[in-house]
Amino acid sequence: MNSCVMGAEEIKKDMDIASWPSDLAYEQWIALPVSGARPSARYKHAAAVADEKLYITGGSRNGRYLSDIQAFDLRSLTWSSLKLEIDPTADKSEDSGLQEVLPGISDHSMIKWENKLLLLGGHSKKSSDAMIVHFINLETHVCGVMETSGKIPVARGGHSVTLVGSKLIVFGGEDRSRKLLNDVHVLDLQTMTWSVVEATQTPPAPRFDHSAAVHSERYLLIFGGCSHSVFFNDLHVLDLHTMEWSQPQVQGDLVSPRAGHAGISIDEMWYIVGGGDNNNGCPETLALNMSKLVWSTLTTLKERHPLASEGLSICSAIIDGGKYLVAFGGYNGKYNNEVFVMKLKPRDLSHPKIFQSPAAAAAAASVTAAYALAKSEKLDFPQIIDLNFNGVENNVPKKDINLEINAIKEEKVVLESSIDEARAENSRLREKIDELKSNHTELSKELQSVQSQLISERSRCFKLEAQIAELQKMLESLGSIENEVQILRRQKSALEQEMEVSSTQQQGSGGVWRWIAGGT
Repeated sequence: MNSCVMGAEEIKKDMDIASWPSDLAYEQWIALPVSGARPSARYKHAAAVADEKLYITGGSRNGRYLSDIQAFDLRSLTWSSLKLEIDPTADKSEDSGLQEVLPGISDHSMIKWENKLLLLGGHSKKSSDAMIVHFINLETHVCGVMETSGKIPVARGGHSVTLVGSKLIVFGGEDRSRKLLNDVHVLDLQTMTWSVVEATQTPPAPRFDHSAAVHSERYLLIFGGCSHSVFFNDLHVLDLHTMEWSQPQVQGDLVSPRAGHAGISIDEMWYIVGGGDNNNGCPETLALNMSKLVWSTLTTLKERHPLASEGLSICSAIIDGGKYLVAFGGYNGKYNNEVFVMKLKPRDLSHPKIFQSPAAAAAAASVTAAYALAKSEKLDFPQIIDLNFNGVENNVPKKDINLEINAIKEEKVVLESSIDEARAENSRLREKIDELKSNHTELSKELQSVQSQLISERSRCFKLEAQIAELQKMLESLGSIENEVQILRRQKSALEQEMEVSSTQQQGSGGVWRWIAGGT
C-alpha cells in the first residue's frame, strides 16, 4: 500500500512520445501531454478503449448534454473527432431525431462489443420510456439504434453495465422521474433480447452513480453510489449461477462513501478512482482483490486534484504488453479534460513465485514425487533401485547408491514431519473457518433484522413526509383563509356603520312627523 500524498506528474514535453509507456513508474498517476486541440472538458460521459485508442462519448457541461465522440491515440498522444454517419437502414420516418446522428446524452454506459461501441441508456432531451441501445461501428463510423426485444428495462441514467461473455448486465440507476432503481436486467448480445433477473435474498438499496464489476465470470459486484440523500460505501455480490444477493465482509483499508466514481477490473483486481459526496472528492485510488475481498490504497493524490472528481471515466489499456489505467474528465468544482495514466505492476496469477523459474519448478516436482513416494506403503527404496537398473549396465558403485538411498530416506523423514505440521495447521485453520462461518451466519441474521427495521423506519419516514406535506398545504391555505376573514370583518364593520347611519336617519324623520301631528 502506498499511503503517501502526491500529485500527478506531467511528462516532459521533450520526452520521446514513442517510448512514454516504458518510461513510467509503477502505480503513479501521470498527466499525458497532448498535441493539438483537446475535447471540451466534461463529466458523466462514457469511455472505452479499442485498438490503443481511448474513445469518449457525450457527457455534460454546464447543464448541457454533449453529443460528440472523440478518440485519443495512446501512441501519438493526439485527439481526433469522429464524424459519424447515420445508419442507412434506420427507419427515418419513425423519428426525425435520428437525423442528429447521436443525441446529446450523459450518465450513460458504453461497452466495446466486437467492432462496435454500444451505448446504453443515459439522460437526454430526447425522451424515451424504454432503454435505448445506440451503436457506433468503429470501422465504418456508422451510428444508429439497435433493435431489441423482450422485457426492455425502463429508461434510466447513472446505472451500471457489465459484460459477461456475450451478455450485458444492467443494474440500478435513476429513471426519468428521478425514481431510484435496484433491478437487474440482462441483454443477450447474440439475440438482442432483454430479460429480467429475479434474484433472491436482500438486494442493494436503490442507487445510482455506483460501479460494478464481474469476478470469475460468475459474481457481479456492486460498490458505492448514492440515493438522493445517502452516499454508500457498501459492497454487494450477486451470484449469477444461483441468482442470490449477499453482502460479504471485506478487509483491508477503510473506504469512505462515494458516488460518481469510476471502476475497472483487471484479472482479480478491481480499481476504483475518484468519486465524492457532493462536498469533497475522494483523492485515493483503491484496489479490491476480488478473490480475497481485501481493500488496499494504491496512491493518494492532493486535495482538489482533477482525479478527485465525480463523473470521471477509467479504462484499461495494454500497450507493449504492459497494463495501464487511463482516466479522463470529471468535475470537482472545475470541469476536466486531462488524460491521466497509471502503469500497473505485472502480476503472475497462474503460479506462486517459487514456480516461476525452471530450476524451482524441477525442485518442486521432485518434492512432489518424494511426497507421493512417502505416502505409498508398498514401495521400498531398494526395490525401486533394482527396478531402475534391472537389465541395464550399471557402473555406479554400490556405496554411492547406498548414500543416495540414505539421503532420500532422510529427506522422506523431513517431508513427513513437514506434512504433519501442515496437517496440524490445516486443522487449526478449519476450526478458525468454522468459527468465522458461525459468526458470519449470526451477523447475517442480525444484518437482515436491522435491514428489515430500516425498511420499516423508511416506510414511517415516507408516511411522515407525506403528513408534513399535507400540513404544509393546510398552513398555506390558512393564510388565504385569514385574508378572507379580514375582508369579511371589514365588510361587517362597513355594514354596521351603514345600519347605524340608517337608524339615525329613521329616528330623525319620526320626530318631525310627531311634531306635525301634535300641532294639529
